[in-house]
Amino acid sequence: MRLSGAEIVIECLKEQGVDTVFGYPGGTILNIYDSLYKHPEIRHILTSHEQGAAHAADGYARATGRTGVVMATSGPGATNLVTGIATAMLDSVPLVAITCNVGISLLGKDSFQEIDIAGIVLPITKYSVIVKDVNRLADTLRKGFKIAKSGRPGPVLIDITKNVTAEYAEFMNRRVEKIGPLTRTILGEDVRQAAAMINASQKPVLFVGGGAVASGAQDELVKLAHKAGIPVCDSLMGKGAFPGTDSLYMGMLGMHGTKVANKAMHACDLVIAAGVRFSDRDTGKADLFAKQAKIIQFDIDQAEVNKNVMVDACVIGDLKEILKDIMPLVRPNDRSSWISEIDDLKEEFPLQYDETVLTGPYVMEKLYEITGGDAIITTDVGQHQMWAAQYYKYQLPRRLLTSGGLGTMGYGVGAAIGAKAAFPDKTVINIAGDGCFRMNMNEILTSVRCDIPIIEIVMNNHTLGMVHQWQRLFYGERYSQTVLDDKLDIVKVAEGMGALGIRIRRREEVEDAIRTAIESGRTAVIECLICRDDMVLPMAPGGEPIEEAFDQNDLGI
Repeated sequence: MRLSGAEIVIECLKEQGVDTVFGYPGGTILNIYDSLYKHPEIRHILTSHEQGAAHAADGYARATGRTGVVMATSGPGATNLVTGIATAMLDSVPLVAITCNVGISLLGKDSFQEIDIAGIVLPITKYSVIVKDVNRLADTLRKGFKIAKSGRPGPVLIDITKNVTAEYAEFMNRRVEKIGPLTRTILGEDVRQAAAMINASQKPVLFVGGGAVASGAQDELVKLAHKAGIPVCDSLMGKGAFPGTDSLYMGMLGMHGTKVANKAMHACDLVIAAGVRFSDRDTGKADLFAKQAKIIQFDIDQAEVNKNVMVDACVIGDLKEILKDIMPLVRPNDRSSWISEIDDLKEEFPLQYDETVLTGPYVMEKLYEITGGDAIITTDVGQHQMWAAQYYKYQLPRRLLTSGGLGTMGYGVGAAIGAKAAFPDKTVINIAGDGCFRMNMNEILTSVRCDIPIIEIVMNNHTLGMVHQWQRLFYGERYSQTVLDDKLDIVKVAEGMGALGIRIRRREEVEDAIRTAIESGRTAVIECLICRDDMVLPMAPGGEPIEEAFDQNDLGI
């Protein structure tokens, strides 16, 4: 059949099974939006800002494991997607961004809202292209979706000149090519070597990252850990890939990881790195990371091997498939002496906070208690993000959606909208700070207008909390531009946007506030007034070994 370029875009979205698109229209993309108008089977969610649309598509992708789709017009519409695309790239999230540009006759003339968006995002995408020929449009879209989901997932941008959206070409539907797990790189010799190292180890640690979530390897990780008696820690991106309630779980590793995990990493004789890229936030001073131990890395991306930390062995491929292959070769072992050592560390170094006043950790513990760990939690970036990682026990993957690699303030509300759009029956809660609230409060409007009810909990300490903490600890308490003593009334702003606004000042008010928000069925914003000097602890200073992390006892507070 003969279709316009705009109609081809819509048909390709349907062909790929896309049911939800996030975006913001404008002049160059109007033909596509006009075609979309005729296809109510694809839900379009109009955000307040294109960056919010990118984060919403990202949240949808993280929550579902499917490819998120975002659309924007040329010029500032396209450039407003850049932060969201970079966020997806650093965290390996499958995302397809569709933008439109000026007509081909206007390209290269600094025309109104012309920008080389394909060139701009080249370093932060797996594939970036501008389509100038309508006859190539369908195949380019199909290629983009395949690349986004293949191997290590990531974002793709397809820019389309406006004339292409109006021109006609022959179109035939195609069956979508099934994308299977990457197995051709899993070599038997590598698997056998890794299994032999595990069997020979006396004090192994299993370090779980975001690749475990992407591959759906949670069941295999639990089987391996319990068969071989291996204590487990995770990165921020690996939360939920190993249950936070499991007896072998030690907590998060790294700068704000538990002392248990950090000390175990520097007492072990083998590190089994499952889907991690050894970020500096996890390793601290990389050349001192687990120097006493041998390291095995399981990863889908060969480029990550020996990039940040030198390893002794590796297996390249889909993590779930690697674990299936290695399981029969690993001997049962309870490693009771090593597990007992870890249990002693848990007893000696529990997470702790002031239990007499309202704090972020207390709010997260109550939230876990009330939701039974069954909510989808999104976060912005800062102290509240770390409290959400430390004190909410994630028992399943894709329940914590957060910007790990890029650390994007303003990510959370959009991501929550994307997750709630995908799972309308789930409770979806964004954890934010007052600094982040200023960056994305406009998307509360989106939540209300589109009837996508989310809950936002704002830890309000009237500062840019994490930066303020660094200034307190390392910059002589010179609080340069981190104090937010303004007249912002978060509750009134929430109510002005049509949301339920609740303010709590005391611990005793937390439970009622959370239950009221959940039971209301409305978008709700809960402002928690916490102390300005509250800190995220433990903490390892940037660039220092993680075993040197300090906590309240070390600081004498």
